[in-house]
Amino acid sequence: MFTFTSSDGVKIHVREWLPTGSPVGIVQIAHGMGEYAARYGHLAERLTEHGYAVYANDHRGHGHSMAGAPGELGADGWNLLVNDLVTLTGLLRERHPGVPLVLFGHSLGSFAVQQYILDHSALVDDVVLCGSTAVDGLFEVIAAAGGDLLELFNAEFQPVRTTADWLSRDEAQVDAYIAHLWCGFEIDPANMGALAEVAAQRLSEPKTVPTDLPVYVMVGDRDPLNAGLRLSDLLVERYRAAGLTDLTYRVYPGARHEILNEINREEVESDLLAWLSRGDTTPTR
Repeated sequence: MFTFTSSDGVKIHVREWLPTGSPVGIVQIAHGMGEYAARYGHLAERLTEHGYAVYANDHRGHGHSMAGAPGELGADGWNLLVNDLVTLTGLLRERHPGVPLVLFGHSLGSFAVQQYILDHSALVDDVVLCGSTAVDGLFEVIAAAGGDLLELFNAEFQPVRTTADWLSRDEAQVDAYIAHLWCGFEIDPANMGALAEVAAQRLSEPKTVPTDLPVYVMVGDRDPLNAGLRLSDLLVERYRAAGLTDLTYRVYPGARHEILNEINREEVESDLLAWLSRGDTTPTR
């Protein structure tokens, strides 16, 4: 693990997984809300087996980068969180000059990646959006439901065993998430509001994303963030309307929000590896 200091003085902690020998590529992971980088260890180990160097920072307000209460991002924290990803990309480019870099974001991390590529797409070679959605549409759904995220996300899985059944069909993964002190919280209201504003004003019209940027969208069809795939469909439609020509959209039947922690995680990881190596670039939808 190493650290770097953000522009506002927050120390950002970065976990790394390295392959044997020189890396064939870099995968930079942006984790979701209310979790931490080490949860991506299973994916990282598979990637290193195939020659990738993998890096994942704990976002500000999360994991080892938590400077105050869980989820407290600080003043202008949402935009700084995105800038932290940009800074890390620069550091990784210095560590591995000339090596292609894939920017991977899950859930909240994928929302940050959506914002990142509006302004900084030249820094990355490929983009993966996991458990992602049309963020403005998600906020509309949340507002219509009265703003209780857990109740909303668990609604279609009643009767539920836990407050986090919406994450995965794998009960052991759900229980581990609930048991960990670094899991299960929301970002602070001010920065949640900032994200909502960015989603409505910028993410809804991704016109500045280069048309030749390869993007891989991977979701479960029972992910409540997507309202029965309506919102992930909308996300993909927006990228297509913006002219993206290398866009793959893969949907996993029965899978919930954390497809990397689902009962078919091996399949999900194998499909991702195939896409990274361009063993299969045919869209499934």
